[in-house]
Parts: sequence; C-alpha cells; structure tokens
Amino acid sequence: MSRVNSQTSGTPKPDRDLKSGLGDPDCPHCHGVGYLRQDLPLGHPDFGRLEICTCRQADIQDRIRQRLFSISHLDELRDLTFDSFNPRGRVGLGQQQQDSIERAYNQARSYSKTLKGWLLIQGGYGCGKTHLAAAVANECVSLGVPTLFLTVPDLLDSLRFAYDDREVTFEERFEQIRDAPLLVLDDFGTQSATTWAREKLFQILNYRYINHLPLVLTTNLALGQIEGRMRSRLSDPDMVAHVYIHAPDYRRPVDDSGQHELSSLALHDHQTFSTFNLRKGEKLPVSDTRTLEDAYQAAWAFAQEPKGWLVLMGTYGCGKTHLAAAIANYRASQGFPVMFVVVPDMLDHLRATFNPNSMVSYDRRFEEIRAAPLLVLDDLGTQAMKPWVREKLYQLFNHRYNARLPTVITTADSLDEIDPRLRSRMGDRRLVVGVSITAPSFKGKPARQRSKR
Repeated sequence: MSRVNSQTSGTPKPDRDLKSGLGDPDCPHCHGVGYLRQDLPLGHPDFGRLEICTCRQADIQDRIRQRLFSISHLDELRDLTFDSFNPRGRVGLGQQQQDSIERAYNQARSYSKTLKGWLLIQGGYGCGKTHLAAAVANECVSLGVPTLFLTVPDLLDSLRFAYDDREVTFEERFEQIRDAPLLVLDDFGTQSATTWAREKLFQILNYRYINHLPLVLTTNLALGQIEGRMRSRLSDPDMVAHVYIHAPDYRRPVDDSGQHELSSLALHDHQTFSTFNLRKGEKLPVSDTRTLEDAYQAAWAFAQEPKGWLVLMGTYGCGKTHLAAAIANYRASQGFPVMFVVVPDMLDHLRATFNPNSMVSYDRRFEEIRAAPLLVLDDLGTQAMKPWVREKLYQLFNHRYNARLPTVITTADSLDEIDPRLRSRMGDRRLVVGVSITAPSFKGKPARQRSKR
C-alpha cells in the first residue's frame, strides 16, 4: 500500500464515508490522510482505488452507530434485554406455551451471536416478540454492531418526513435504513398498505435479501397474509429462521388455565370427550346414532391436530357445544392457547370497546379474536344480523379463512340459512369439514322422584 500525498494529481474523489475528517496524524500507514491507494500498474482493475485506512475504521463505525441511533428507538427499549426476559413466561401458562417461549428465547439469543441470515418472530400481541427483537438489538449494540431498530410504521414515517427535511435527503435516509449493518423491524404488517409503502418495504427487504444483510422482523401476521413478493423472501428456508410464540398477551388477564379473559371455556370445563354421551341407551334411529359417532370422531381427530375448520351443525341440545368445548378443553390441557366464545358474547365484547372508559381499543380486541391460534365460535346464528354484525363476522371469517387458522364453529342453522358471504367460506370442502348431527335434543335422565312413605 502506498500513502496518497497532496502532490499526487488526479486523486479520485473519496466515497461518502470519507467526506468528513482525516486520519490519525501519527498513523504509520496513511500519515493522517485517512485513506490508502494500492501501488498497482496502470490498467489493473483496482488501479487508483482508495481504501479506508485502519486508523479511520473505528471513527467511521462510531459515526454510523450515532447516525443510526439518532433515528432508532433503542434508547426507549434499553431495558429489554435477554437478562430481563423470562424464558418460561409468566405463572399460569401451560407446558406447550412455556416451551414455545423458551424456544423463541433460545433462537433469538443464538441469532444475536451470529447474525446469520434473517430472524422472523411471529405471534399474537403481547407474547414477547418485541422484547426478544429489542434484546437482539441491544446485545449487538453492546458488541459494537451499528443497529437500527424501528417499528415499520415509524420507518415509513421517517422516509416520508425526509422529503421535507433540510438536513437529510430522502435518498440518504433510505440508504441509512437499507444499509444498516443490523436492521430490526418491529410490528411488520401494522403499516398502512398503500402502494408506496409496499414498494419501499419490498425494496428494503429485497436489497437486504440479495446482499445477505442481517434482518430481524416481528409480526402477528401469518405468512399467507403478507404481500406476495415479500412473502417469497420470508419463505426462503436457507435465509430465514422462523420462530412462532404460542402464548397469550402478558398484559391481559388470564385464568388459571391460561385462557384469555374473553374465553368462556371455564364454564364448560365439565364438557370433555370422556363425558360425551353417545346416547346408545336411547332408542334412536341408527342414522341419528351414526351422526353422533361421526361428529365425535371428527371432533377427536381435530383435537389431536387442529387444521382447517370444523363446523358442527344440528338442533339445540344435540351435543354440538359439548364437542366444541371438548376440543377446546383438550387443547388447553396440552398447554395450547384457545379462545372459546359464544358469538353474541363476542360481539358484545367488541361493542364494549366503543365505550370511552374501555381499557382496550376496538382494533386490539378484534385482533385478539381474529388472530387466536385456535378459535371456537359457539352458537353462530343466534346473533342479530344487523349490517355492523354482518360486516364484523365477514371480516373475522375472511381473515381466518385466508390465513387458514384453526376454527371450530357450532350452529343450529343450515348452510342455506347462513349469510351468503359466510356460507361461501364455511362451504369450502378444501378447508372445512362439516358434520351434521341429526339426533334430537338430549334431555338426559329424568330426575329421580322422592319415594313416598
């Protein structure tokens, strides 16, 4: 390497990292110039190429760190570290939920040591995604890695504001984000889905994908809900490590079984598979008995491996709710999060959020329901079908249908009596298993009369 001196003519213009400051005047390599040029013959592809001297590397890294920190939110999240994260979650969670949290914790901690590829953390609100993402960022900052931590809406706002910023151009701000040595994007999917927003996000993801730059993403969306071009990048198993946290919102109250406050499963704790009566002692037609057995087998199979939707149809008291509750109780006993809710009650919970004194927003409450890992909707059809109700139910059904989220529905209505938009989802045999119970309402054993004396 040869020192570039002031008498050399035609000195190439330094790149953007060399615009300010000089090197160490005592540096034995560059003698204070700050960069070096290889001593190569004319015509060599690297002839005249400048390289930053080692005496300036630390200074440049420090300026990059300061620049990223100024637009990052890490200062607000400095307490979110691996040491402050509970790897087994809070008291009251099931074994499967605790294992899920611990797997996510271990994977995030391992990623922070290698920064190899991307880390995608999925899960519902309040399950610990942001804490783990911030812990990765804080760990890397402590190791000297320039890191940018932003929620996706804030990232887009930062880009929009750059159009009117006198100190930084849009191109410079976009480059700061795109080229950050480590980029952490929190709440991916909460941004407004405008064409401009989708395009900027894709450009950032695509650039980092092509250049194998470390990226951490958190989202409560399923992959199927993410825009196709970005989903294709996030689906690459060689590039992206996926981790899903199956745990309830730690900010919301749960009962001893780990169920969300909206869930009424505690009222049905006696309704299990072992207590279900196949009514073989009754003189029912063989066809009715067979539908009971088919419904029982379908519910048991779904409880073992919830996939798609299970729709249980039949008259009131035939056993639909018992089987739906049996599925929910079985999954809850295995430590999996379940939301069991009667449809009119669910709608009341949504309406309650409109009260100015409500402690939770409508958007959050609706998201808790529609994103539940397993949702049991009891008594569909008993609600008043006002336009608002019809719209909310369609949004709920459409979201879970497109995301292919496990769902159990009970109804006394026939498919022909159900709103056409809901019926189109419930009638899709590629996703939905429909079982009709033709047995009449179960009356149970008559009360024993008191003997006369």
